[in-house]
Amino acid sequence: MNMVNLKINGIPVTVPENYTILEAAREIGIEIPTLCYMWKMNEIGACRICVVEVKGARSLVASCVYPVSEGMEVQTNTLKIQKARKTTLELILSNHDKNCLSCVRSGSCELQKLCHDFGVDSARFDGDTPKFDIDYSAPHMYRDNNKCILCRRCVAACKAQHVGVIGANDRGFDTHIGCAFDMPLEKVACISCGQCIVNCPTGALSERDDTDKVFEALSDPTKHVIVQTAPSIRVTLGECFGMAPGSIVTGKMVAALKRLGFDKVFDTDFAADLTIMEEANEFLDRVKNGGKLPLITSCSPGWIKFCEMYHPDLLDNLSSCKSPQQMFGAIIKTWYAEKNGIDPKDIVVVSIMPCTAKKFEIGRADQSAAGNGIPDCDIALTTRELARMIERAHIKFDLLPDEEFDNPLGESSGAGVIFGATGGVMEAALRTAVETLEGKPLENIDFTAVRGTQSLKEAELEVAGMKIRVAVASGMESAHELLNKVKSGEAEYHFIEIMGCPGGCINGGGQPVQPASVRSFVDLKKLRSEALYADDRANTIRKSHENPMIKLLYNEYLEKPGSHRAHKILHTTYVNRSKMVVK
Repeated sequence: MNMVNLKINGIPVTVPENYTILEAAREIGIEIPTLCYMWKMNEIGACRICVVEVKGARSLVASCVYPVSEGMEVQTNTLKIQKARKTTLELILSNHDKNCLSCVRSGSCELQKLCHDFGVDSARFDGDTPKFDIDYSAPHMYRDNNKCILCRRCVAACKAQHVGVIGANDRGFDTHIGCAFDMPLEKVACISCGQCIVNCPTGALSERDDTDKVFEALSDPTKHVIVQTAPSIRVTLGECFGMAPGSIVTGKMVAALKRLGFDKVFDTDFAADLTIMEEANEFLDRVKNGGKLPLITSCSPGWIKFCEMYHPDLLDNLSSCKSPQQMFGAIIKTWYAEKNGIDPKDIVVVSIMPCTAKKFEIGRADQSAAGNGIPDCDIALTTRELARMIERAHIKFDLLPDEEFDNPLGESSGAGVIFGATGGVMEAALRTAVETLEGKPLENIDFTAVRGTQSLKEAELEVAGMKIRVAVASGMESAHELLNKVKSGEAEYHFIEIMGCPGGCINGGGQPVQPASVRSFVDLKKLRSEALYADDRANTIRKSHENPMIKLLYNEYLEKPGSHRAHKILHTTYVNRSKMVVK
């Protein structure tokens, strides 16, 4: 690729010819502010916050879309630029809901920070302000267009997920983001992934906050309140308290949960190991007995909802296993309840998840192992909600000691840990399935071919005289592409892992919100997933079937993977929702 030489604020810089001014400035440590920009997702130059001066240009140009050229001279911070940016911010505020103190994004709002940076302390252009009803129809999130700045980052994120159920409605001053015909979110083919939320720069989009429900349960002496934490939370929660992306904060997270007052603090990784036992058994059964292939994983509720809406012809290919969240709740409401003499009706299972779709999942049909309509899991919180609970309780997270999960459901393997990264479920399943097929311990349990944050991966394994072809996809656009190849016969696999969010759970819609300056230029997926694999390597037990508590559970309660009892408690069914998709 050809390189070009230019100067930014008098500093020489050499960059590839396909760079924009914004990207070139980053190379020499100059951060040009943006609002609408998201790297390779939303590069539309609409907000005009990133304007700069280019020598010879007739007016200020949007640096996020303006290409570099040989000999270009750029200024990024002149008085003229500062005035332009400040005026733009004042215009944005002219019809913006400015109740910042009560906003969920106060302190992490990109608009709020820019107004602070440029000294915008009043709305100079206050005028007619449209009022929008807040859409609370979806079980996982709400939309408040009174706080929307029309950056369209949510629209781009939804389109990138091959869903595209939101866009700009009306024109001119009446323009607003919504679904077709302004239908509520619950009436369209939204998959509840929450990628629109983590890409929104303001408080226009947020998860439904269920923290009050948890505080209420914790205050009820008649309730036995248990919390489980998903694998990825341990490498993302720290970001909510100023720690670097990828910081492993398992011990502090457990300590914080115990200080919040939960009766037991358990690890969803245990249920991830349980999932592998059931899913690997299901895979082996299909391979040996001519079952429906490829087998496709069922851990991600966003993906499951996508499949039900966009690929209902593949529902028989889905593993019947419940997700780890639901399996955990099912075991709590059955085995744990019986073992401890507690009525399942008096147990409240709270899950800390990276995923807004988990809020949808807890209300799905066929998720009541204890029967009588008792849900497996009662309340699903995002990573962000847990952080708010910790802050509300005035717990000094960074000063907490490291503490251990409670037993018996706090013990897990490294295989359970890596569920949080794309390819992790596949690798965990292969560690158990391959060892079972070959009938001997694996010399190398690291299946690196399925690792990495790229959206599509595939591998072919020689196992016990058979060639096993596997594929991994994350993000619904990649999944859609892969599934179309499978259905057309262009590609053939035995086992497929699909995660709803790009990069897997470490990049879920419930994870800490990072500004565009971080999300666009720092590989969060890589840092977070590397931390999970480091945690896996540090674990003395790295295969799900070697977890002693898993062995105990089967020996005294479930009998064996795929048994009648295991199937009744740990497996589920699916629904054809294709009628919700606009053809």
